[in-house]
Amino acid sequence: MKENYTVCNCKQVSYNDIADALEGHDKFEDVLSLFDEVQKITQCSTGCGGCHDKVLGVISEIMMG
Repeated sequence: MKENYTVCNCKQVSYNDIADALEGHDKFEDVLSLFDEVQKITQCSTGCGGCHDKVLGVISEIMMG
């Protein structure tokens, strides 16, 4: 398992929080729709927005295995 680290400092969302939010998605779909779902669950990237690209990268990494 990947080392857990904070991805969104404003909302204190970690790598594992994002992975948990993606549970049940077994195939790589549209990354932006997955981002919207993760954002609803974790509230990431709703503060300053500076982590937007980091969150997209984590989603891509997780979904591509």
